[in-house]
Amino acid sequence: MPDRTDRIVISVDAMGGDKGPAAVVAGLNHSVLKNPDIAFILHGPKDELEALVAKRRKLQDRVEIRHASDVVTMEDRPSHIMRHGKGTSMWSTLDAVRNGEATVAVSCGNTGALMALSMVRLRRLDGVSRPAIAVLWPSRNPQGFNVMLDAGADIRADARDLLQFALMGTSYARNGMGLKRPRIGLLNVGTEQGKGRPELQEAHALIARNAESAQYDFVGFVEGGDLPGDVVDVIVTDGFTGNVALKTGEGTAALIGDQLKKSFRMTPLSRLAAMLAYRPLQRLNKRIDPRRVNGGVFLGLNGTVVKSHGSADATGVSAAVKLAFQLAQSDFSQKIAARLASVDLLDHDGQGETSVEHTSIKKGQS
Repeated sequence: MPDRTDRIVISVDAMGGDKGPAAVVAGLNHSVLKNPDIAFILHGPKDELEALVAKRRKLQDRVEIRHASDVVTMEDRPSHIMRHGKGTSMWSTLDAVRNGEATVAVSCGNTGALMALSMVRLRRLDGVSRPAIAVLWPSRNPQGFNVMLDAGADIRADARDLLQFALMGTSYARNGMGLKRPRIGLLNVGTEQGKGRPELQEAHALIARNAESAQYDFVGFVEGGDLPGDVVDVIVTDGFTGNVALKTGEGTAALIGDQLKKSFRMTPLSRLAAMLAYRPLQRLNKRIDPRRVNGGVFLGLNGTVVKSHGSADATGVSAAVKLAFQLAQSDFSQKIAARLASVDLLDHDGQGETSVEHTSIKKGQS
């Protein structure tokens, strides 16, 4: 049993990732070495996890193990898991947040199943029709990253959904990145007025109308080239477009890395050049390494869930835990709930000048 005194507790699914529970436990060990104010509830087969944790001295008083014999695989259908997943480590992980034992859940498992179970076990916040997955995108901005949502929670989104995404993205940028007044952009096929589908035109009007009340700056339509740029802090889009953009970006980063390695190995002179450029190349690799920005945040639920990449190693798991810890520190779940509580008022009267939510936004609390 971990000593939880004055520590933030993170609920972690040890199973479901491509590299197995050993990588997850190694990632938790990395996290503890960097942060003494963290503890874990770890879910999976008890005997296997106890043996792995026993090898990590720093984890001895930080980890409580919850036995779960079943595992959600990458091939499992979300509908099947919703009906038959009660004995899985993923279900147990979410229930620890639902029961108030942990602040944030982290899992490397099946994204569709995790979102489906999260909606069943944690439920959507009042007024939210579609939760969203927010991811960090390396950018030219001073903070180093932009927020993009939705990255694949649902392939559809109407104008009101996109307004909710803008509000959730604002709260994430404010509490997770320290941006007091985030700049919001709506992803489209061009920046000109009149371009794009009707729902994008309607969403443009809604997001623009509520910018002052919700304290963000709306820059209007943005294009794909602005994802890594410095004109916005938050990019709003539907889950189909966002997921395609995310996977394209990850694939492009991998291609660039592979081509650089190949180029530097071609001749003795190029190998010498690689040695001279070692430190700059290391900085570049660290900058674009997906493992170090690992973790998509499920927004719009009664609890915070961080989805780690399925192929995450110890570095990737540690990055996802770090993000979970930062959000837990800021009371993110409560703040995003307060912001979304006003969406009906913002949508209907365009002013949002009402009591508690307006006051909390003006004080910069959400």
